[in-house]
Amino acid sequence: MSDYDRIPEGGRPMGRYIRHACGFCALLLAALLANAARVQVVQSGEYDGNPANRRATIARYQQPRGNILVDGAPVTGSVDTGEQLRFERAYTDGPLYAPVTGFSSQTYGTAFLEHAEDGVLSGTDPMLAPLPLWGDVTRAPDRGGDVVTTLSRRAQEAAYRGLAGRKGAVAAVEPATGRVLALVSSPSYDPAELSGNNEAVSAAWARLNHDPEKPMLNRAVRQTYPPGSTFKVVTAAAALDAGVVTDLDARTDSPDPYRLPGTTTRLTNEGDGCRDASVRDAFQWSCNTVFAKLGVDVGVRDMATTAQAFGFNDTGLRIPFAVSPSTFDTRVDRAQLALSSIGQYNTRATPLQMAMVAAAVADGGRLRPPYLVERTTRHGGETVTGSGARPGRQVMRPDTAARLKELMAGVVEEGTGTNAAIPGALVGGKTGTAQHGVGNAGVPYAWFVSWAQAEDAPEPQVAVAVVVEDASADRGEISGGGDAAPIARDVMRAVLGR
Repeated sequence: MSDYDRIPEGGRPMGRYIRHACGFCALLLAALLANAARVQVVQSGEYDGNPANRRATIARYQQPRGNILVDGAPVTGSVDTGEQLRFERAYTDGPLYAPVTGFSSQTYGTAFLEHAEDGVLSGTDPMLAPLPLWGDVTRAPDRGGDVVTTLSRRAQEAAYRGLAGRKGAVAAVEPATGRVLALVSSPSYDPAELSGNNEAVSAAWARLNHDPEKPMLNRAVRQTYPPGSTFKVVTAAAALDAGVVTDLDARTDSPDPYRLPGTTTRLTNEGDGCRDASVRDAFQWSCNTVFAKLGVDVGVRDMATTAQAFGFNDTGLRIPFAVSPSTFDTRVDRAQLALSSIGQYNTRATPLQMAMVAAAVADGGRLRPPYLVERTTRHGGETVTGSGARPGRQVMRPDTAARLKELMAGVVEEGTGTNAAIPGALVGGKTGTAQHGVGNAGVPYAWFVSWAQAEDAPEPQVAVAVVVEDASADRGEISGGGDAAPIARDVMRAVLGR
């Protein structure tokens, strides 16, 4: 009998105890592996998301972040601090591009393109990995990729320079594609102030958020304004499409003043000559009475249909970050419809929305959804995702768009928008002065929407919307033609290269 099978004093073979011990150890090992799988697979998300777990945060800042590019040059960067959270975000011309880049803060997260394209910029997007399965095993982040924007540096600089620190915004798009060429909000701020995690960053955050001028508010896409007379482009489109207007030069049945239907309120005009004025003259000189009555004649259904075709009431617009919806109230009585049709009452629009309106006119009645990202690339320049361009839609008949181009060109040639004229180019525009505040007591907003086409170009190359909140003039002298049109002109000249 071997020692292994020797029977101890208790009378049982020793091998049985060893087998029991081996089985128990195997059971423990299986339990250990099961628990490890539970922790690493089933509960990995819970642990990764636990605020007490700093490993993901530390790893996130252990490598430089990818860059955001304008005209092929980076407007962002990364600074090696040598600390545990090693790389901080840096910005070139931060205030100029803040409405586009947003910020990337170790304390407060990300905003705008830094947020919408965070996966690419941080290197966590699976599409950046040349060997995705190996990346899943190692869980090592890839080098951050780059985001190539559609912006024109010259157009962006012209818009920022034109606002000169006044409250307001500029949006410019390319009508034939929807590419966003400029997106400026003023006053602005330097996102580099928020990059780190020290006391200075906390102080900057508090100061910026309590500033009454709201420098962190992106007025170009996140602020809506009453569009005033610039909305008459939409009203004219609705009237032409519905057949309410067939001849731009025929006199209309439009009293001055115009009593709003069902009320004793009388609507007046800033100037004379609006009584029974033709649509061409009323558009050129911005007659409120003509267009208020025109909106009532079109009716709320057709007005709402046209406004929504242009993009009003769209809650899903992204460029790729979200844009606040512009609104046209579809539940109004006839008096409210009259005011809505001249860009007052509940009608509100972002500057980007009004640039879209001008772009649709310029592109034969076809609206191309705006987009800000041309492509994303790996660090070495290889394209990861292509253009953000999406199919356009016809928002009005082509002949309606052609007649609106005539009307807008007349405004610049001999109407209220002559300050937007550019030698060697065909320019169309529409001015607007929007009342707001309790009893319209606020300083009016000065608006201008426009498009421009070089004389040797086959189609318009740019559409622009400008709003100035605090126009530097006496209340009675504020106008879209005087305050906003020169800014639009400079942006269009920058795009046309003039």
